[in-house]
Amino acid sequence: MMNGSVSSDENRILMAWLKDKRKEKGHTMRTLSQIIGTPHSFVGKVENQERRLDIVEYIRYCRALDIDPIEGLKKIAQ
Repeated sequence: MMNGSVSSDENRILMAWLKDKRKEKGHTMRTLSQIIGTPHSFVGKVENQERRLDIVEYIRYCRALDIDPIEGLKKIAQ
């Protein structure tokens, strides 16, 4: 059983990738949260690894950024 998945290396890598992609797309945490339909604190907690995304949330997050979720998964599934 895996414990501490919020602070795992895989989560750190994935969240850094999402943050980089958000910035590349020109979004602030606030503008991204508006697209996703969540409070801006949600994006902050995700990016600061205070909260992890479930798979459905991850896909929604990627869709909001117009990025391929598989690209992010490949970064941690090697």
